[in-house]
Amino acid sequence: MADLVSGDHSLDPLGDAEALKKAGIKKNYAKVGSGRPSTLLFTYGPGAIMDLPRFTVMPSGLDAWDRIWKRRDGVPYIHAPKLLAAVRRQLGQQVTELRPFPHQPAESSFSDEGRDLGLPALVFPQWLRCTGCDRLAPLSTFAYSNTNPYKPDEAKFEHVGCPGRSRTAKGGGKKRSPCVPARYLLACENGHLDEFPYLGWVHRGGTCSDASTPMLKMTENTLSRGASARIVCASCGASRGMNEAQGAAGKAKLPACRGRHPHLDAFAVGGCDAPAHLMLVGASNLWFPITQSAIVMPMDDGEKKQNLADRLKSVVGDDLPDYVGELKFLRKYLKDRLDVTEISDADLAQALTEALSPLPADPEVVPNTEWSALDLMVPEWNHLQLGTAGAHHEDEASGLVVTTRQLDPGLPKEFSRVLAVEKLRQATALLGFTRIDEWDRIDDVPTRQVPLTVNQPVWALATLNRGEGVFLQLDEKPVAAWEATVEASDLWAAHKQAHRNNYANRLSGTAANIDPDTRMPPPRYWLLHTLAHVLFRQMALSSGYGAASISERLYGWRGTEHRPPAAGLLLLTTSSDSDGTLGGLVQLSEPVRLRQLVTSALRGAQRCSSDPLCSHRTPGPKEDFLHGAACHACAMASETSCERSNRFLDRRLLIRLPGPHRHLGFFDVS
Repeated sequence: MADLVSGDHSLDPLGDAEALKKAGIKKNYAKVGSGRPSTLLFTYGPGAIMDLPRFTVMPSGLDAWDRIWKRRDGVPYIHAPKLLAAVRRQLGQQVTELRPFPHQPAESSFSDEGRDLGLPALVFPQWLRCTGCDRLAPLSTFAYSNTNPYKPDEAKFEHVGCPGRSRTAKGGGKKRSPCVPARYLLACENGHLDEFPYLGWVHRGGTCSDASTPMLKMTENTLSRGASARIVCASCGASRGMNEAQGAAGKAKLPACRGRHPHLDAFAVGGCDAPAHLMLVGASNLWFPITQSAIVMPMDDGEKKQNLADRLKSVVGDDLPDYVGELKFLRKYLKDRLDVTEISDADLAQALTEALSPLPADPEVVPNTEWSALDLMVPEWNHLQLGTAGAHHEDEASGLVVTTRQLDPGLPKEFSRVLAVEKLRQATALLGFTRIDEWDRIDDVPTRQVPLTVNQPVWALATLNRGEGVFLQLDEKPVAAWEATVEASDLWAAHKQAHRNNYANRLSGTAANIDPDTRMPPPRYWLLHTLAHVLFRQMALSSGYGAASISERLYGWRGTEHRPPAAGLLLLTTSSDSDGTLGGLVQLSEPVRLRQLVTSALRGAQRCSSDPLCSHRTPGPKEDFLHGAACHACAMASETSCERSNRFLDRRLLIRLPGPHRHLGFFDVS
């Protein structure tokens, strides 16, 4: 973790609201918005900028969340041992548990259950513009009001005494004009984010000659493109357009990055040597989450022991040494906190010893670039290979229920195995985030992973969804033979060159030190990916779920000395509530229905309303798009379904389409 120098970390919105209430100020409520766990994990997590109706906020780092958890006697956790082990590989062995978002459902929209829980956040950016007179100033200049506890969307900042545009900025006024965030920011490739220095910008690095606290205005030219605003100093008359900060020439005029992490109230020690980029508040590349996801699988003996030790650390905490040799009192303490009735005294004593063991020496925890996300999927693949023919297998701890299906004689012979995953739990953990470029597109320099805490974290944020799915496995022998044919083709050479071009064309330059070929998925991944897309598009017609509700988990890699080869896919649907899903996908795994589903999907993939343009699409020598015969009319899917943002798709690798690459199709549905 990078060295940080931090502020006082006193962010406690709920505590501040309670203090105001005790002081007699009863109409300044802390709650300003809400969000779904999935949205807060993938779009608006710590360090991101969340749009509210009247202003924008940034969820804080996890340090401030502990004040929220202290409002409850116990802290819930998410059971996902393999995911926790993967998180430790990235964040350090001191991480003992995965926690969900602080939330408690309310019985009605007007009840108070869970009102003392929530995500601490700060207003960011903290420079606002008055919509009535264009005044540009820090938020302390304006009045904040949040008077309705049941309508947090009405929280707002106002310019009291706004003179409007018809009077001089120095004149008085009686208006209360709403204020909006000033939309310019500075960001760098190392993940730092800062306010735009409007005072220094308009005075070209100097100070105002007429006032110690100059009055700024931001005017907009709606006829221009890009950064169309102009910053004006009403005190001395200085003026400068924001368009000067655009492009390569504009970047040279920007100040150096200060190494700021506003979500942590911290700065990088020694500053930052990366160039600053001009960013807008709503830019899509302002925040990319770094997540790991896993299907919760049954624990082996080693994981059971480690899990018990981790739970003792979390539940008992600093008092753990007091129970050495006092197992009777430990069991009494754990009675309503942790079920150890089935644990023998010997195993409990061993877990206690393990929990008290010192952590391995690790002077600096950095992301482990030797570790691959595939390592998290291998245990899933291995478990799904276990023989379950004719049996119904259920694991209470993981919630996994799997049944083997017979293969219909009419199913393409390339399929070797079908499982009905009647119940599953999918856990996803947030490890950090990047800016400018997402994690799998950069060169894995550790400094580009922005931490979620100032100190080494002892827990990680995660979500848990319940659902169902269908697992399909392809026969490895024909897959390997087909893969060799594809790799020798000119089509595959074109895709590899496009992939290299894509990395070379990154405007941020974060992929300059990467060998793109090491990030190129093998042909089997393209095959499985395209197959998954055409299948869940077909599933949406008969499962009761929309295509956007069905997602994919692809097991497509060659064998190495550390892992066996894999060629399979899990199509699943999950939800965050306790009921999970309704069984629509599991029913489609029945032999006859699955044969009909696969046949219809493969035949449907033969036709696209954009053919022949789509079916012949091949990247040229200088082009950099990462798909072939695929478009939104035939194979592409929504962002909620696809794990690779509709990259690495090509129907010519799935089925035999007319044209020069007909022989590369894996399935023959003629």
